[in-house]
Amino acid sequence: MTTSQPSPALVDSGDPLALERQVCFALSVAARNVVGVYRPVLEPLGLTHPQYLVMLALWQHGQLSVKELSGLLQLDPGTLSPLLKRLEAAGLLRRERNPADQRNLALALTERGRALRARAEEIPVGIVERLGMPVEQLTALHEALTQVIAASQEALAAPGTAAGAPSGVA
Repeated sequence: MTTSQPSPALVDSGDPLALERQVCFALSVAARNVVGVYRPVLEPLGLTHPQYLVMLALWQHGQLSVKELSGLLQLDPGTLSPLLKRLEAAGLLRRERNPADQRNLALALTERGRALRARAEEIPVGIVERLGMPVEQLTALHEALTQVIAASQEALAAPGTAAGAPSGVA
């Protein structure tokens, strides 16, 4: 992992295709690096980052259907299936047919899964410390990313529309 900053000549070159000017590149690198910061914090809990997201949703919402969880995490149910199987094998959740609708799987935390929450409560503060960024800056970033998510969802929902980006930022 390199920590060098892009050359000012590249960023200021005016080239709309300069790698360092691409929002998609910055988001991709930031996501990979932040997940990397979580990795050693989650290992003692026996969780990967995607599994942690599943557990967060279940700790917050309680029992969920796979469809509901898929919507919350914005992941395809086919992507969730192997994660859920591993969490079930680890004894953290149960997958059961929903009594109200046998076609749907209901996900529920086990006692072990509920107990893991107490250990996980230390994670957010630990991540903030590891990043070494002010909470206010991380909060502002979260708000900006939430806006990017909403804008990208709108763009995906309206295929064929040409949304113009401001010059030099893509």
